[in-house]
Amino acid sequence: MNEEKTALGQKILRLKREKRLRWGEVAEAIGHSAVFACAACLGQMSLTAEAAEKAGALFGLGAEEVALLAEPPYRGSLPTVAPTDPVIYRFHELVQVYGTTWKALIEEEFGDGIMSAIDFEMTLDRQPDPKGDRVRITMSGKFLPYRRY
Repeated sequence: MNEEKTALGQKILRLKREKRLRWGEVAEAIGHSAVFACAACLGQMSLTAEAAEKAGALFGLGAEEVALLAEPPYRGSLPTVAPTDPVIYRFHELVQVYGTTWKALIEEEFGDGIMSAIDFEMTLDRQPDPKGDRVRITMSGKFLPYRRY
C-alpha cells in the first residue's frame, strides 16, 4: 500500500471537514464527479496535473502533495480479511452473496469476459421512499471479452 497517499487522504478528509465541504463541492472545484473526486482524494485514483493543482488550491496543499495526487496509486485500500466497517462490509457481503450471480448474468448477456473497473462510471443517489430513503448506486463499466490465443 502507498502510505503517503493514505496519509494524504487522511489529511484531505480533515481539511474537508474543517472547511465544511461536501464531495460534490470538491468535485465541482476540481472538475470530476463526486465519486471520482472522493476516490482520488482518498488515494485510489490519480488526478491530472491540472485537477491536482485545483485540489491543492482548494485544500491548501504543498507542491509535493499536489504531485502525489497526480501519481498512479497502488489500488485496493482494504485488508484481505473481511472489513469490519458496517458500510464497507455490506459491499463485501453483496459480492459474497451476489458475485457469482453477477458473473453468470454478465457472461450470459455478453460472453466470457469482465466489466472494466478502468473504463468505468459510478453514481450514488438518494432515492426517496416512504419506508425510509434508499441508496441507489449505478455502475457502468465497459465489457472486456477474454481474448483467445
